[in-house]
Amino acid sequence: MNRRTAPRLLLTLAVAASLTACGGDDEGASSAGSGATSSSCESRPPSTEAPAGVSADLAVKPEAPCFDAAPPTDLVVSDVVVGTGAEAVAGSTATMKYVGAFYETGEEFDSSWSSGADETFPVTVGGGQVIAGFDQAVEGMQVGGRRMVVIPSDLGYGPDGAGPIPGDATLTFIIDCVDVT
Repeated sequence: MNRRTAPRLLLTLAVAASLTACGGDDEGASSAGSGATSSSCESRPPSTEAPAGVSADLAVKPEAPCFDAAPPTDLVVSDVVVGTGAEAVAGSTATMKYVGAFYETGEEFDSSWSSGADETFPVTVGGGQVIAGFDQAVEGMQVGGRRMVVIPSDLGYGPDGAGPIPGDATLTFIIDCVDVT
């Protein structure tokens, strides 16, 4: 290896690592149900504005984006669709659909949709049945709404992680509010 090929090799490795971190661009990366991600990550951090890449069609399973930007340290809530029905308030039971994914890769780790389009998940709002970030994100949603939420580790599974979630993981959820009682 000479002085010209070393920088080229390093650049090639950096580009390959970058593509791998964002799901690459293989044909299988966007296969339905594979849990894989699209070929490019969001280069800007998540914000409270509705994310353009998340489907507003509540009849369709959403795909969580991946992000190249540093993960946020606070909960970030973005309404994709603002519902018009009953509001999820502390003590109410909110019936939800969700997709959970890793922030950096968009790789899905859990989804209510995996058991079918009609599968839902009941949550007592503020009841501590779910991770703190999910609980906080559900409060204030209205039936018919879809929300993207980025949950920092301290409002998720913390330094120890749980199951498929590694310690200190930042998580992205797309949550649909189906009913509130």
